Amino acid sequence: MSLFEQRLRVDGYLHIAGVDEAGRGPLAGPVVAAACILPPDFLLEQLNDSKLLSPDQREELFTQLIDNPNIHYGIASISAERIDTINILQATFEAMQMAVKNLTQLPEYLLIDGSQVPSFNCPLKGIVKGDALSISIAAASILAKVTRDRWMMEEAKKWPQYGFERHKGYGTPQHLEMLQRFGPCPLHRKSFEPIKSMLRSNYN
Repeated sequence: MSLFEQRLRVDGYLHIAGVDEAGRGPLAGPVVAAACILPPDFLLEQLNDSKLLSPDQREELFTQLIDNPNIHYGIASISAERIDTINILQATFEAMQMAVKNLTQLPEYLLIDGSQVPSFNCPLKGIVKGDALSISIAAASILAKVTRDRWMMEEAKKWPQYGFERHKGYGTPQHLEMLQRFGPCPLHRKSFEPIKSMLRSNYN
């Protein structure tokens, strides 16, 4: 998990930030990105792709990451309304750029999850499935996922009929059923199907 970071440190890079996002696929809520710079030789058991961990494991790792004074991180979110305006890919790029700007330490190199990456004013590498291959990206994935899940759980109190606390906005059968019954709320992404078609049919 530290191979990419070790190679970059051999090349002279000290402040290496992993960057990842959470929430590209859901029908509701923001997309959240995080950037994280870990100290050299950092090791934390269970640190892996956030999707492979239980909610309790993610919460525990999140706390350990943000409570460590030697870890620098930045987090940013882009709203559903903004996603509808600029599309999900551009919104993801925007969230990543904001997260890097929010870092408390200027990065020298970026390791970014995925093959499509935004532009930055420093060297970078996109890594497919990077959250399972780079410890820095894995840390960023935890920060992004837990931040987004917590936000959705808070919003679920305002919109209890949709069950956001359970599915976090993803298109589960339960969520789709609630959409059919109640229609979309302000948290829903109007440019995503089936919401887009639902709204179009309502206007026809």
